[in-house]
Amino acid sequence: MAYNGYNGYGDDGMDGVESSGPKVTVREVEQDRVDFVLQSCSLALANSLRRAILAEIPTIAIDLVDITTNSSVLPDEYLSHRLGLVPLHSKHVGENLNYTRECDQCDDHCDACSVILRLHIRCTRPGTMNVYARDLMVANSRADNIGTPVIRDANGTGPLIAKLRQGQEIQLECIAKKGISKEHAKWAPTAAVGFEYDPNNKLRHVDYWYESDARSEWPVDERNATWEGDDSSADAAFDPDAVPSAFFFDIEGIGTLEPDDIVRGGIDVLQKKLADTILVLGGADVAGADAMNGGQSPDGYEPAPANIGYNGYGGVNGGATAYGANSYGAGYGGSGY
Repeated sequence: MAYNGYNGYGDDGMDGVESSGPKVTVREVEQDRVDFVLQSCSLALANSLRRAILAEIPTIAIDLVDITTNSSVLPDEYLSHRLGLVPLHSKHVGENLNYTRECDQCDDHCDACSVILRLHIRCTRPGTMNVYARDLMVANSRADNIGTPVIRDANGTGPLIAKLRQGQEIQLECIAKKGISKEHAKWAPTAAVGFEYDPNNKLRHVDYWYESDARSEWPVDERNATWEGDDSSADAAFDPDAVPSAFFFDIEGIGTLEPDDIVRGGIDVLQKKLADTILVLGGADVAGADAMNGGQSPDGYEPAPANIGYNGYGGVNGGATAYGANSYGAGYGGSGY
C-alpha cells in the first residue's frame, strides 16, 4: 500500500491526487508490528521520526508503589521494579490523561492524571502460587480502558510478577502515571525500532572492515536490498552528492499501543515541536506556546524549573522531584514501603 501527503501516512485526503509530500509504503502489518518504507523526505526527518517514536510518545506505567505487606522472597525494590515494567493499555493517553506534574486538579494524583491499581494476594495452600498481572485490580476504572494491564498470552495471565509459598502475602497499591521513555524506559511503547537506509551501501556511509570479501562477510537485508534494485551499482564510482531515497522502518510494539498509534504518535510529537519552534521564532512567549499545545509543554519530559536541589531533577536528594516522586527508586516504580 502506498500513501502520499501529510496525514501521518502520506495521504493528503484528496483521492486520486498525487502530492509532493512524503510517501509511505506499508509492507507488513501484525498485531504489534508494522514494517514500512518512507520515501520523498530527508534523512534528518526520517531519523527524527525514529527518535520521537523511541523516546517521546506518552504512555502510562506504574510509577509509585505503596507496599503494605510483602513477605515474599522479593525485596520491595525488586517488586516495585517488576510492577513498573508491566505494560498497561495506553491508547488515547496523550489526549485523555494529564501529566501529574502539570495537573491543575490535584497536588499529588487524581483520576485526571493517574490510575490506581491494587494487589492483595496470599498463598494459603502448600506449594507455589504464581502472581500475575491479571491479579492487579484497577481501583478507578475508566471508560477508555487506560491503565489496565495488557494480557495477550493464551492462558490470560499476563506477565509473571512474583511467586509465593504457603503463608506468604503481598498487599500493595500502585499509582500509574503518564510519561515518556526519555524519562524512563518503562514508558517506552516499543520493544525495538528497526531503521535502515542504503542497504547496499551505495552512498559509502559505512566503511566495512573485511578479511577477503565484504559481500559475503557483511550480508545485506535481502528484502530491503531488493527494494532498491540491482546491487551492481554499489560498485559504481562514489557520488558525494548522493542522498538516501528510502528509509526502512520495522517497529515492534509491546501491546500498550497499536502499531499505527505508535507511528501517528511520533508524527504528532514532531508536529508539536515544529509548531512551538515557529511560535518562538515569531516572537511568542512560553505561555503562548504552551497554550498552543493544550496547556502542556510539548517537551513533557523537561523538569519544571526549581531554585533548590542537588539531584538534577529540581529536588534535594531523597526529596520531591519535578516528576512528582521521591528521588529514591522512582524510576523503578518507587517503593512506598
